[in-house]
Amino acid sequence: MIPRYTRPEMAKVWTEENKLQKWLEVELAALDGLARYGYIPKEIPAKVRPRAKFDVARVKEIEKITNHDVIAFLTNVAEHVGPAGRYVHFGLTSSDILDTGLALQLVDASRVLNRELRKLIDILAVRARAHANTLMVGRSHGVHAEPVTFGLKMALFHAEFKRNLERFERATENIRFGKISGAVGTFANVAPKVENYVCKKLKLNPAPVSTQILQRDRHAEYMTVIAVIGGSLEKLATEIRGLQKTECYEVQEYFAKGQKGSSAMPHKRNPITCERIAGLARILRGNALAALENIALWHERDITHSSVERVIFPDSTILLDYMLGLMQNVIENLQVNKDRMLRNMEASRGMVFSQGLLLKLVEKGLTREDAYKLVQAAAKRIWEDESANLRDVALSDKGILEHLSPAEVREAFSYDRHLRNVPAILKRAGILKNK
Repeated sequence: MIPRYTRPEMAKVWTEENKLQKWLEVELAALDGLARYGYIPKEIPAKVRPRAKFDVARVKEIEKITNHDVIAFLTNVAEHVGPAGRYVHFGLTSSDILDTGLALQLVDASRVLNRELRKLIDILAVRARAHANTLMVGRSHGVHAEPVTFGLKMALFHAEFKRNLERFERATENIRFGKISGAVGTFANVAPKVENYVCKKLKLNPAPVSTQILQRDRHAEYMTVIAVIGGSLEKLATEIRGLQKTECYEVQEYFAKGQKGSSAMPHKRNPITCERIAGLARILRGNALAALENIALWHERDITHSSVERVIFPDSTILLDYMLGLMQNVIENLQVNKDRMLRNMEASRGMVFSQGLLLKLVEKGLTREDAYKLVQAAAKRIWEDESANLRDVALSDKGILEHLSPAEVREAFSYDRHLRNVPAILKRAGILKNK
């Protein structure tokens, strides 16, 4: 059953109709290869192809009796094809069809996910450019550190999702494999040239070595990359959630007209979409673990992986497509509260400039340790006196003024030095073009 939140294009990939259609495509390609190389009469493909079809309901009906999905499918196809149907599946085993058909489905699903990843990357680039100089406080350990910009935050995620796209494209190529090698992978009944023909026709690669199945390390890599992408989405969602806390209020998810945040508290505007994304990322990680468990099978194969894969491949690709769509909408419509960002940064009363002051003192000849003591002592006064400001304290500190003029102290409290390299970073990230 396709979950209700599935977007139409991805939903189509995982319908029973499409799965059986992929099986039929594999069988017909194999039939062409078998005829080409003399395993069956040359006229068979032309006789079979016009009549080759299936009915999902009928396949399910037959499967109730056979308790075997591929046999049920083949029986139904034969009902339509007639006598020539005896050549369909000639010399093949079920997994030749199952695994090659699954590869076709995963390639289709990957095409959708690749496109949606690129959309999110583009949206992040737009936000990074728009907020390149939108100052806000950077935090380490949750504590004010130094000034940063919201554009740089977006650039960070832009770069991360570009890496995710590269990982995903590599993983997609590693599942773009088919096999027509028979019951234990020895080509006992059909030569490798038939597999080569079939895979080329289906735009897949032939597995260099297989057993009855394609080896599941390929699929585990694919699922793990999906989980990594989910982790990046969770990371971005968690950042937004943190910045939306009341005491921060630096960004907000879009809140639609008529939307309500709480049944009890009318004032609430909660980051529910980001929370949803963070929760769903856990499912992707769980499914990746299941895919890793599928690597080790008995000898040339068992079917412990099969039941798992009927769940994890549709679920993870569907979920990732859904999560990417949610995050695209969040970032595109995110409310950025520039004034609040500035007020929050100034709430620590100049302490974000402590390193600049430290370096000014070092430049004047003090050891780093001595300079650190002077600035730390000044900062301590800010923590103890809520009316104090680090710049004013520094301007009245005899120890600091022994080494710095008032003008030099003021220079240490400029935002300019924190903004001057932002364009270079954005150019390096490919967000701004070099002129």
